[in-house]
Amino acid sequence: EAQLAESGGGLVQVGGSLRLSCAASGFTFDDYAIGWFRQAPGKEREGVSCISESEGSTYYAESVKGRFTISRDNAKNTVYLQMNSLKPEDTAVYYCAGGLGPSRDSNGYNYWGQGTQVTVSS
Repeated sequence: EAQLAESGGGLVQVGGSLRLSCAASGFTFDDYAIGWFRQAPGKEREGVSCISESEGSTYYAESVKGRFTISRDNAKNTVYLQMNSLKPEDTAVYYCAGGLGPSRDSNGYNYWGQGTQVTVSS
C-alpha cells in the first residue's frame, strides 16, 4: 500500500525555520515527483513546491520563493521542505503528494499524506 507520511511541523515564531519531511513507502519512489501543498483554515489548498523524479527540476510558488527549498533523497525515499524566514501567512496544514510527473495542480497527484500542522506566531 502506497503511503506518504509528513513530519517536522510545529509552532515557530516569525522569522524562524522548520524542515518538513515526507517519507514514502509502498511504491517506486524514484519514479514519482513529489509536491508540497498547504491549506489554511477557510482557504483552498495551494501548491507550495514540487520536485521532479530525478531532482532535475523544481517549482516554487511566488509566495515562498527564496525562503523555501525542496530537496529529495531517493536512497531514503524522503523529500524535504526547508522553510526559512517564516511568516504568519505560512500557517497551514502542509501535505506532501506523489505523482507521475511534477505538477502545480493537486489533480496531478495520486498519493497523499495526512498532513502536518505549521503554525507561525507573531
